Amino acid sequence: MDSIWANLSTGMRRFLALIGSLAVIVAVGLQFHVSSQGDQSNTYPKGFRGGTCTIESDSLVIGYSGYFIPGDYEIPEDATGAMSVPVLCGKIPSPGVLDVTIDLLYPESAREWLLTMALTKMEGGMPSNTLLAIPSRTYESGTITQVLRIAELGEYRLYLSGKDRNQTDFTLEIPITVGTPWYEGVAQFWPMFVLMVAAILYQAFRKLRLLK
Repeated sequence: MDSIWANLSTGMRRFLALIGSLAVIVAVGLQFHVSSQGDQSNTYPKGFRGGTCTIESDSLVIGYSGYFIPGDYEIPEDATGAMSVPVLCGKIPSPGVLDVTIDLLYPESAREWLLTMALTKMEGGMPSNTLLAIPSRTYESGTITQVLRIAELGEYRLYLSGKDRNQTDFTLEIPITVGTPWYEGVAQFWPMFVLMVAAILYQAFRKLRLLK
């Protein structure tokens, strides 16, 4: 392989390096569904920071994290020994139990607001069925924890609503996706795809050089 690379012209090396870099960028974007700034585009303006997604509205900034237990997993009597895995910004692979934690990051006065929480199933981009509703209350500790039991694949929204410091109504939404889109399964094979593209391009340009 070293000898083949050494025999390539400088222009060809640069071309192959550019193609490989673009393929890696596209594959990583598909695999993690993130923008170039490390956040999920159009959904998490503050991005993904050290295991916690931060979500921002005009009234409130929160941190969101979750742990997932598959629906077919039998929870042991000693619940502390239950298997759970962290999830990336509300994306879970299958129906099951999602244990979410919401941190009220800014403003600090949000700990004194009456907040209502609701989980809704989405159909065609619109709310279709409210699965859980938590009455208004304050969270003086600044942390909200809730166990969500999700039985079906699909799109969901976890809504946090109330009145801000200006007594203006607001609703902050947390997207939850249950199930993996087809392209995310394909994206895990991106290294093989890159090698195949590089090999095809190499053979094509090699034939062109021989024809000359």
